[in-house]
Amino acid sequence: MTLARPHTEGSRGERRHVLALDGVRGVAIVMVLCVHFIGDSPAYTALTRVMVKLANYGIWGVDLFFVLSGFLITGILYDSKGSAHYFRDFYVRRTLRIFPLYYGVLALLFIVLPALPSPYPAGLAESAHHQGWLWLYASNIYLAIRRTWALPYVGHFWSLAVEEQFYLVWPIVVFYISRRWLLGVCVAVTVLALALRSTLGLAGGDAMAQLVLTPCRFDALCVGGFLALAVRSRGLARVAHVARLSLGPLFCLILLASGLNAIRGSLSSVVLPVRGTLIALTFGALLVSTVAAPTESILSRVLRGRVLCFLGTRSYGIYVFHGILAYGMVEHRATLDALAARLGPGPAMVIVAALGATVSVLVAAASYELFEKHFLRLKNRLAPSLPEASVVPTLGVGLAD
Repeated sequence: MTLARPHTEGSRGERRHVLALDGVRGVAIVMVLCVHFIGDSPAYTALTRVMVKLANYGIWGVDLFFVLSGFLITGILYDSKGSAHYFRDFYVRRTLRIFPLYYGVLALLFIVLPALPSPYPAGLAESAHHQGWLWLYASNIYLAIRRTWALPYVGHFWSLAVEEQFYLVWPIVVFYISRRWLLGVCVAVTVLALALRSTLGLAGGDAMAQLVLTPCRFDALCVGGFLALAVRSRGLARVAHVARLSLGPLFCLILLASGLNAIRGSLSSVVLPVRGTLIALTFGALLVSTVAAPTESILSRVLRGRVLCFLGTRSYGIYVFHGILAYGMVEHRATLDALAARLGPGPAMVIVAALGATVSVLVAAASYELFEKHFLRLKNRLAPSLPEASVVPTLGVGLAD
């Protein structure tokens, strides 16, 4: 029995674009939006406490982005190992996609805004004192040192730092190691990342380091990388079959770990790191199943829907802008409390979240059309993409598509 080919777009000589993967990004960014626009809200009633609790699971959207990045980056790098300009093309394309928006926003926040006559937000002033970490893509290290969310408005940039540090190391690893050994490296690094988080937890290490340091997050990235290589060696249909069979047991293990954590909080230093790796494995299985899904399947049709694809295509900008807006809304909590007093906590929370998410999407869409596209057009001009991949057509990467 053969699987239908995933729905793609693109001409020969270009990487084909898997629309469902845009939908996966769309799901991931919606999860992250829930965290910052609902999960950080004060809960005064039973309903709002449930809403906040559920929204905070949206933090797993970052794990989904990491798995997706590992899957796509590893596939792109492996497919291009024979090219004459392996490193140049990769870094040129990544630079043109990531740097303009990231550094443009930093320049706006820390150079343009302070020069204006309007009051400079106190939170931004605090982050401005430590902006060097942001310019160096090392904000995750600073947060780990401080053991708190010490960069108001831009603390969420830690995940962008993790991905950038991954981009610096992984192309070298893929270039010099054969596929067989690279599969082993992915497994070994996944185990090491889990062991590191567990060791830090048992030693009483702060949870912030376990969350934001790149070595502690390499399991999600390497799960994606392993699957990209497995698909190329074993075939998409075979890997997808195993992935689908593993979903049930993985879901049960996640529920078990969550239950143990709820019942025996003293075990959290071991249970939560294990659950993190289980979540990465589950997202990896879902990702491969998505790529292999027939175009007529419900899953494929949902992920190829206009809304999710629209959000996924602009997920990088949404991620960059939403955290800034969410923190600004927290600093104006008095206004939000007045709205809650008039409408009730539940309706007010929904309205505020919808407003924040909508503004984030609109700003990101404008940035994509008016700013980012000018740099994206340079990618194929300065570093042409390879002919389409023979096994898994891919285009774009994780948070920074």
